[in-house]
Amino acid sequence: MSAVTPATVWFTPVRTPAKKSLVSRAGSLLERAGLADAIAERDLVAVKLHFGEAGNTGFVQPMFVREVISRVKAVGGKPFLTDSNTLYRGQRANAVDHLECALHNGFAYATVEAPIVIADGLDGRDSVEVAIDGGTHFESVKLGSAAAHADSMVVVSHVKGHEATGFGGALKNVGMGLGCRSAKQRMHADFSPDPDAEKCTACGRCVQWCPVDAIAIGPDRVAVVDQAVCYGCGECVAACPYGAIAIEWKTTPHAIQEKIVEHVAGALVGKAGKVVYLSFVTDVTPDCDCLHFSDAAVVPDIGVLAGTDPVAIDQAAYDLVRDAPGLSGTRGEGHAAGDDTFAKVTGIDGTHAMAYAEKMGLGTRAYELERVE
Repeated sequence: MSAVTPATVWFTPVRTPAKKSLVSRAGSLLERAGLADAIAERDLVAVKLHFGEAGNTGFVQPMFVREVISRVKAVGGKPFLTDSNTLYRGQRANAVDHLECALHNGFAYATVEAPIVIADGLDGRDSVEVAIDGGTHFESVKLGSAAAHADSMVVVSHVKGHEATGFGGALKNVGMGLGCRSAKQRMHADFSPDPDAEKCTACGRCVQWCPVDAIAIGPDRVAVVDQAVCYGCGECVAACPYGAIAIEWKTTPHAIQEKIVEHVAGALVGKAGKVVYLSFVTDVTPDCDCLHFSDAAVVPDIGVLAGTDPVAIDQAAYDLVRDAPGLSGTRGEGHAAGDDTFAKVTGIDGTHAMAYAEKMGLGTRAYELERVE
């Protein structure tokens, strides 16, 4: 068996004796990682990020995103900021609320100098179905069309813990982040819709959007699902404006991580050599940025990573956090350098996604860290 060639992951620490801005150094990492090779002149470039929920402060801040936009424009790309609508009904479940949340969190054109295009459209149903190979759970996945149709992509991720997956980095940002609302339902649970009679208004939208005609309006003016026909795509959850078809969250950590990775595989179809990743190992909170608050960071700020391999950059981020001491007064308190802080804080092995992604051929967990001051 031949030895695996390690992927190069570029790293700049938060602290530097060179007294250079972390903003400009993050941009320089993109250049080192091969941004100019990934983006052709006039490419439509999806800059995938998380705009943060209302009240959250952990997301990557607009000043860094503006630097990304500047670097993309400098190599001839036409960038736009993007993310898909959320499954849960918070501040980002439709494009109108999502855009308002993004603007309130500082991602206005005047600040970042790029437009925002919500990847899966107004209500989370603007998607493209993409066939994938080698998946355990899916033969095809549904992704926000704006990102799927983009020529190239820059993935800007905030490294953190996560209550369902144990770890959130580039893989989760792409897989869960670019899945349309119905895809998010499929990732979170094997879905069996059961309409709530008290909330159902018999509007018929679920009937209209069911791809297999498994739903009808019954004589009691309530949606009825033929479970023998339904295959759990989740479109009815995305279509119902009244929350009459409840979101299901039943899954296992390994299953959801694998499903996320399979959506990453779909997102990368047609983009070989056209994706660069930038991950911020700063303000490493124990929970997802989808929450309406941010808990205290569990380790000191570490730095920024860049590369073209999503598996390697996630493994490097995970290792850097593992090798850092936990911070006093936080959920990381008492964790020594070398402890698996993410696993201790969340109770979940977040490395399963990396192993599964490597198995699917999306990258390698072997990497070499190239330090840039």
